[in-house]
Amino acid sequence: MEIELITRADLENFKRELLTEIKTLLQPQNEIKEDLKWVKSKDVQKLLQISPGTLQTLRNRKMIPFTRLGGVIYYSQEDLKKVLEKRGDEATDFFFKKNNHRVKKVKSQSRFEK
Repeated sequence: MEIELITRADLENFKRELLTEIKTLLQPQNEIKEDLKWVKSKDVQKLLQISPGTLQTLRNRKMIPFTRLGGVIYYSQEDLKKVLEKRGDEATDFFFKKNNHRVKKVKSQSRFEK
């Protein structure tokens, strides 16, 4: 049986090679995570200030892209930015029309008025 001695320099070299290989393996995954940021329906409702029904209508009319994983619906942040940036887009037109229909003029009254 042959005995091989491993020096400290050998271990340091192995460590560098191993870390370099691990970094290259993890690099594509990190890029994917940074590029694909997903938001759930509740967050989209808060962002757009819309009801669950309005969000459902936007999905049904294909005005807002989404992805369904299992029972959860996700929206790409990049897609949401595009929808919000396009002022003449159907989705934003629908959104503004829908909200304008909900606005009611209410006469303000002070508690001190009689």
